[in-house]
Amino acid sequence: MSDTVSAAASVEDARATTSTIEWVGPFAVFAIWLLVDKRLPIANPVKEIIRDLVLVAAIFGLSRRVVPRTAPHWRASTLLGVGVFVVWVAPDFIVPGWRQSSIFQNGITGRITTSIKPGELTPLMLVLRTTRAALLVPILEELFWRGWLPRWIQDGRVDRVPLGQYTPLAFWATAVLFAAEHGPFWEVGLLAGVIYNWWMRRTRSLGDLMIAHGVTNLVLSAYVIATGQWGFWM
Repeated sequence: MSDTVSAAASVEDARATTSTIEWVGPFAVFAIWLLVDKRLPIANPVKEIIRDLVLVAAIFGLSRRVVPRTAPHWRASTLLGVGVFVVWVAPDFIVPGWRQSSIFQNGITGRITTSIKPGELTPLMLVLRTTRAALLVPILEELFWRGWLPRWIQDGRVDRVPLGQYTPLAFWATAVLFAAEHGPFWEVGLLAGVIYNWWMRRTRSLGDLMIAHGVTNLVLSAYVIATGQWGFWM
């Protein structure tokens, strides 16, 4: 009897591990790449192309089973994505020098730096960065931020928690950590996290969150290219 119970527990543990990799894997690959990026002896744009290929491989190799195929509320999600873009740029647009405050740039949140050097601002580089921001980043980030983390906070076995089922702790902890990820843009990151979390709770559709996030990043990329405010592309 005990052997049967142990075997069943082992199977459950294996399933839990597989599930975690599916939801977290691409995000982890992206995070590791960012950590080692400056140490890689590869010149742009080759490095950018390799990065995108690695992320595509991570998404389809690790997460193809859980990546959603539909977005039932795609029209509303598109509008929401534009709205989050407005929230993101509004403080800096309305108040000159807003982002220079020590509240935003300090030893804890970091300082605004751009990962693109002036000499690398070629059309190919801009296309690669925009494509990644609009298509790849929303998938790997939403798998983690809305697909896995809030459910994991509620139950270590995320498969027991339906998508969009949030508790106050899961909702706010996810929003705060999402804000922390965005460093000097933490206050708009927090607002964006709250909006995205609310939309996930309302639609229970990860596909719609990927649409909203992708639209936000696409419009922000267009804004950055049009205005030359490269700090938004940290």
